[in-house]
Amino acid sequence: MSQIKYSAEHEWVQDNGDGTVLIGITDFAQQQLGDLVFVELPEVGDSISKGEEISVIESVKAASDLFAPVDGTIVEVNESLDDEPELINEDAMANWIIKVELSDASDLDDLMDEDAYQALTEEEA
Repeated sequence: MSQIKYSAEHEWVQDNGDGTVLIGITDFAQQQLGDLVFVELPEVGDSISKGEEISVIESVKAASDLFAPVDGTIVEVNESLDDEPELINEDAMANWIIKVELSDASDLDDLMDEDAYQALTEEEA
């Protein structure tokens, strides 16, 4: 089973075990945003740095930035989200936004486990 970690900015990161990770927004984030209407997908091949804005997610009530939780290179984007951003509302944990080849796997150590993330969302709710 793949390990999922979380950022304080409400992204989830799934370690694929092959030097790549999938990144999406958490269920908590999609609930806060409401019905999604647009996901700006970055370009395959782009280098990303931890903390850098890499995408914008727009809902009927707000726009939110997606920040890179790790350093790496984008190797794939979920093109289904171009036409159906609401897939994230339907199942945020199953609908990743980007796949990234990690520059440094130790970046994952800086992310939260599920219990720590749950505590964070309880504080913010």
